Amino acid sequence: MQGLIVAAGQGTRLRDIASSKPLAMLHGRPLIQHVIEQARAGGIDEFVVVTGYEAPPLEAFLRRLSMRGGFPIRVVRNPDWRLANGHSVSAAGPSLNERFVLMMADHLFDPLLLAGLLAAPVTPAEVTLAVDRRLTNPLVDLEDVTRVLTDDRGSITAIGKLIESYDAFDTGVFLASHALIDAIRDDISAGGSGGISGGMMRLAAKGLAATHDVGDTFWLDVDDAIAYAHAERLCA
Repeated sequence: MQGLIVAAGQGTRLRDIASSKPLAMLHGRPLIQHVIEQARAGGIDEFVVVTGYEAPPLEAFLRRLSMRGGFPIRVVRNPDWRLANGHSVSAAGPSLNERFVLMMADHLFDPLLLAGLLAAPVTPAEVTLAVDRRLTNPLVDLEDVTRVLTDDRGSITAIGKLIESYDAFDTGVFLASHALIDAIRDDISAGGSGGISGGMMRLAAKGLAATHDVGDTFWLDVDDAIAYAHAERLCA
């Protein structure tokens, strides 16, 4: 299975710890290396990484990691990295298989989370998002997390950071198809920001955005110093 990792943003909230968030050191290894190791343990065997902000040092590290680990990492540089994260997904389109797993460079997770997503029953949905239904999860930053609202079938009806009604959190791990890329491009063409959530809303409107409940499986968005401290405490 192919994995796409979005690693193009500035990561300003973690700037006191590292100038490049994906290269922030955690227990002696860059944050993005932890993500790649967890993804490999969960079932990913090749990677596409989208870079942007401070791309050269990150790309150099990824080349070394690929050679040292003996697995492919293809780098795609997004010239529009200042824009919403869906632009990075769109930039990677020509390098992606029809089905792929979308991940974030700053979201850590138990490999069982990804393995469970990949093993879930096949549905007609074009994208299945791994969601956390523990609304009192102490590791979640309620002011920053992307919220998800689902119907009684588990299909997504709304997604975004500011929605008031929600019953789950977005873990940042998606089993996706090129339909997500098309939806993001449609959002941009219609004057939207081109965020991943914008593309997901377009798929949700067609009944093509499903969810997979991760149960009590660990995941963590390492977006600021508080989350980084959680990562230091909880991740090896």
